[in-house]
Amino acid sequence: MRASGDKQVGRRALIAGGATLVAGRAGSALGSTNLTRVCFLLQVKKDRLEEYKKRHKSVWPEMLQALRETGWHNYSLFLRDDGLLVGYVETPDFEKARTGMAAREVNKRWQDQMAGFFEIPNGAHADDQMRPLPEVFHLD
Repeated sequence: MRASGDKQVGRRALIAGGATLVAGRAGSALGSTNLTRVCFLLQVKKDRLEEYKKRHKSVWPEMLQALRETGWHNYSLFLRDDGLLVGYVETPDFEKARTGMAAREVNKRWQDQMAGFFEIPNGAHADDQMRPLPEVFHLD
């Protein structure tokens, strides 16, 4: 066990854009995987919670493939009943993963359709609304 302030963890800040991120190095029982752990927060509109959940039960196969191809691994979303959305992903390079997805046409279509679910400025996409938050603790 070690706290993430330990230099061996390899914690690094990620510069992105409006929700909150937690970053640290992810490993496995087999050794280091050189993945960065990233956690982000967004706010889903309370009157859109059920539809948001429904949309995520049937994410387009081409969207899932694009996420995999651009370095998104072990990706999960958690939604609280007040609309707080917590996302977690492991990736070799979060900024590269974000820019890779931004270049995909399928991501533009998905983000355009999902923008109305979030408490974000009009015309903004949720994936552009991420801000860094340093990891303060990690237990392997």
